[in-house]
Amino acid sequence: MSPKYPNVIVKLCDHDGNAFAVMGRCRQAARQADLPEDVIATFMAEAIADDYDHLLQTAMLWFNCV
Repeated sequence: MSPKYPNVIVKLCDHDGNAFAVMGRCRQAARQADLPEDVIATFMAEAIADDYDHLLQTAMLWFNCV
């Protein structure tokens, strides 16, 4: 299954694994890909709706995580 925004590449490997760092990398990559702010806000709301595993799963559903 491909992500909603496969052109948005988020590097999750070789970085700090805390939730704030993951969210920051996702937001930065989305902004660099010129996604609208309302789309980014929707992602952020969905990503923080549950635990850390949910955050990672949401990131992988939305973006191309490497």
